[in-house]
Amino acid sequence: MLKTRLIPSLLLANGRCVKGVRFDDYRDVGHPVTAAKVYEAQGADELLFLDIRASDEGRATLLDTVTQTAEQCFMPLTVGGGVRTVDDIRTLLRAGADKVSINTAAFARPELIAEGAAEFGDQCIVVSIDHIADSTGTQRVALDSGKRMTDVDPVEWAQRAADLGAGEILFTSVEREGARGGYDIDTIRRVADTVSVPVIAAGGAGSLQDLVDVVAQGHASAVAAASIFHFTDQSPIKAHSFMKQAGLDVRMA
Repeated sequence: MLKTRLIPSLLLANGRCVKGVRFDDYRDVGHPVTAAKVYEAQGADELLFLDIRASDEGRATLLDTVTQTAEQCFMPLTVGGGVRTVDDIRTLLRAGADKVSINTAAFARPELIAEGAAEFGDQCIVVSIDHIADSTGTQRVALDSGKRMTDVDPVEWAQRAADLGAGEILFTSVEREGARGGYDIDTIRRVADTVSVPVIAAGGAGSLQDLVDVVAQGHASAVAAASIFHFTDQSPIKAHSFMKQAGLDVRMA
């Protein structure tokens, strides 16, 4: 059985790391390469690197930063933001990414998932799904960094993405993102119990217990977290130790 992975998430804007709440009110939290090196030294299993402005600005991911990070850090690196075509995936992989995350473009043209998996292998393709509750409290897929709600069930979209060739699903609650109130365990469990590929839980980690709960109760294969590392005294070292003591099978540095 695969070990549970701990994945710090770095959001990039204008060449800097930023962090906000519910995809808004961002503030600067440092240089991406420096942050990546710290996380690697602290034993993070992987790194999630998302250029949050690329899609809005209609451009590709900032490749220089990706290349610098990949050259100086040797843990697996997932990169996303502004990915629209197979050529975009190829460019990021050549720049040093191990996996590529696609979100809005995959929803608009699901064939991109199958094309990317056929060209590079499904292990390279991470489909990112953001979700938010509608007026009835029903979770729906959200696009464009949570700004646009659809009428699509996120569990159904996750299943289709996996069927098309996604190697992993990155599942983020817009309402909980950056709020540090815990993950949306119920929705994550619905997805994890439906799809046959690993699910990375994102959005809401505020304590080390949250990391444990989303795996033990939500059946996530991996946990992504940002604010808990940026704004508290917690670290991947402490997180791994806590998760291990709670009975989770994690890699210890």
